[in-house]
Amino acid sequence: MKGLFIGGTGTISMAIVRQLAETPGWDVWLLNRGNRAADVPAGVHTITADINDEQAVADKLRDHTFDTVCEFIGFTQDQVERDWRLFRGKTRQYIYISSASAYLKPAASYVITEGTTLANPYWEYSRNKIACEDFLMKKHREEGFPVTIVRPSHTYDERSIPVAVHGKNGSWQVIRRIMEGKPVIIPGDGSSLWTLTFNTDFARGFIGLMGNRHAIGEAFQITGDETLTWDQIHQTIADALDKTLVPYHVSTDFLAEAGKPYGYDFTGGLIGDKSVSVVFDNRKLKRAVPAMRTDVPFHIGVRKALDYILSHPECQREDPEFDAWCDRVIAALEKAKSEI
Repeated sequence: MKGLFIGGTGTISMAIVRQLAETPGWDVWLLNRGNRAADVPAGVHTITADINDEQAVADKLRDHTFDTVCEFIGFTQDQVERDWRLFRGKTRQYIYISSASAYLKPAASYVITEGTTLANPYWEYSRNKIACEDFLMKKHREEGFPVTIVRPSHTYDERSIPVAVHGKNGSWQVIRRIMEGKPVIIPGDGSSLWTLTFNTDFARGFIGLMGNRHAIGEAFQITGDETLTWDQIHQTIADALDKTLVPYHVSTDFLAEAGKPYGYDFTGGLIGDKSVSVVFDNRKLKRAVPAMRTDVPFHIGVRKALDYILSHPECQREDPEFDAWCDRVIAALEKAKSEI
């Protein structure tokens, strides 16, 4: 079988490509600009092109057909419309990576299934994903375009540690604050529930959907089965570092407002996603992919990530602006407390 990945070198897609390259019976192709060519496994073919240059891509795909095309970098409706033009009649399956953040916030129930309403008034990113899903499913209903929708939640790899609140350079500065014994901002009272998935576990479920006839015209969420509070997540990071966590709980609404002057979108990222307790019901995926399981609980995944990050300086991206912002928020709240 022949699979094409648009992108293919990101947090989620690289794990899939690596596993699929070792899976008998698959011929794996990537379509990207070749920016991470050194990370691509042996035997994987690359079509070097910018997917946004539709005519150039069409020319390079002229002699190709695929069993599955996987879109990892489509964020707006015009991008999936382009894919529909490029791949209709050229693939037996088109898998679109949407997002679990597209589910209604706050949801009517904390248990999330694929049937949960899609609506997120807080985050444009999520609304764009919903629009992409709507377009693709419309094309499936009208002309049989063979789409499968996949909705990941918070998926991570060895290059990054999941945290609730971070700056523009990722989570390293939060790790530094834990290592230095500084207070770490956690939204709300730290008790809201969250699900984290290591990318190799996600890949197992995804590969089971590739070429799977039961997946055509369907949506699947792929997440781990472990649910933790944000306090537990940060405590697990501190335990792995052998440091004492100093949690500082801050209202999500306050964080959303305090972040705006500094370009931090905590309205979308927190109110529209991370601060809402969710538990994912993965029974639909496991019916379609009986081999689906999660082998990397967070206390193991975080150690894998820390081992990698601490030995790779390029992953240690300092963010003094975010560090100063955290100190400023904490100082302002402590001052307000003293004046009550």
